[in-house]
Amino acid sequence: MSDSFPSFQQTPQTGVIYSMAEAQRMGYHPRDWSNLGQGAPETGVLDGAPKRLENIAVNCLSSEYSPVAGDMELREAIADLYNTRYRRGLGSKYGAENVSIASGGRAALTRIATVLGHINMGHFLPDYTAYEELLDIFRTFIPIPIVLSASESFQIGTDQLRAEIEGRGLGALLFSNPSNPTGHVVKSVQLAEWVALATKGQCALIVDEFYSHYHYGGGISGSGEDTTRSVAACIDHVDKQPVVIIDGLTKNWRYPGLRLSWTLAPKKIIERIASAGSFLDGGPPHPIQKAAIELVSLEHAQSEALAIQKSFRVKRQEMIGELERLGFILGEKKPTGAFYCFPSLENLPPPLNDGMSFFREALKKKVIVVPGEFFDVDPGNRRRQYPSRLKGYVRISYGPSQREVRQGLHRLGELIEEAKNVH
Repeated sequence: MSDSFPSFQQTPQTGVIYSMAEAQRMGYHPRDWSNLGQGAPETGVLDGAPKRLENIAVNCLSSEYSPVAGDMELREAIADLYNTRYRRGLGSKYGAENVSIASGGRAALTRIATVLGHINMGHFLPDYTAYEELLDIFRTFIPIPIVLSASESFQIGTDQLRAEIEGRGLGALLFSNPSNPTGHVVKSVQLAEWVALATKGQCALIVDEFYSHYHYGGGISGSGEDTTRSVAACIDHVDKQPVVIIDGLTKNWRYPGLRLSWTLAPKKIIERIASAGSFLDGGPPHPIQKAAIELVSLEHAQSEALAIQKSFRVKRQEMIGELERLGFILGEKKPTGAFYCFPSLENLPPPLNDGMSFFREALKKKVIVVPGEFFDVDPGNRRRQYPSRLKGYVRISYGPSQREVRQGLHRLGELIEEAKNVH
């Protein structure tokens, strides 16, 4: 049957959206399903967390357009937060002109992608599913995959990264830290090496820090250093080094519904990003920006981060222990950030040793996960002749409430036992 709207191209769904669409097709309802595929944290009250925002005021001032780069008071507050959190004792500081506000992370990334020149853009495999279409739709730069090895727990050293930047002539590198989907963290010492490497080679680092409150230290129990981290602490001069930081209220403040993000970068880059925003989206809602000002105070942000770490550490420990008991393989290095596990299914009975099959069987138990192959980011479908290296993985989230996580793991346990009995 021919397309009745030939003027419009088909647009694929990202991994999480596809997973949710399939669940909806099978009758998904949040009341009796366990959504372990969600890319958002629970939004309710956490022990020790600041009071949640319940109302957003609209007045004559906030009814007006804000500047495309964002409300100046909010931009100043975000700059102050980064200076006090990460740049104490460092010579240069962020100012409002180093900050741009957008309607969520994807809008921020789209603005950045719009202003990139004719360069090779490096990106890791695996990484965030939404990067795929973002890297494909813009034709000014060429996306260059950097394959991370499962034997190295999907991590990369500085020497290997140097070889990738120099050998492939990268003009930019996009990555999430902590990583979505693996939960691995590039720590401060290595981040500083990457910043120095990028500065020397004029390779811009575009760092997605949407999970920077979700750090649990070393080991399964989360013992060790527990703090929020940012590449902002590794920059010598904020206006001279090509480092772009993206964050927002979605994950670290647990307000995904507000769709508010920010970008920090050298002033000249922010000017270009704001110019792109003027024709892409016009800027985020002014009332939401005004409401966000109190949320990004140092006291509020620190309290929220500590509450997240306390609550999510418990869920993380339970999920890691239960997944390994059920036969999933997480490898030697457990996830120490974000709120995901990315286990191998190779030890599970068929058909559960295949990510897409596992996903479809889990739906029958009213549990949502995300097949690993969606994180094998492939802009333009250039590797279509090769089977995905990540077919034997799934991403499982402990973002929901503890009750929902426990329910979902129990049902996955039932699924695995039933498959064992068949075989």
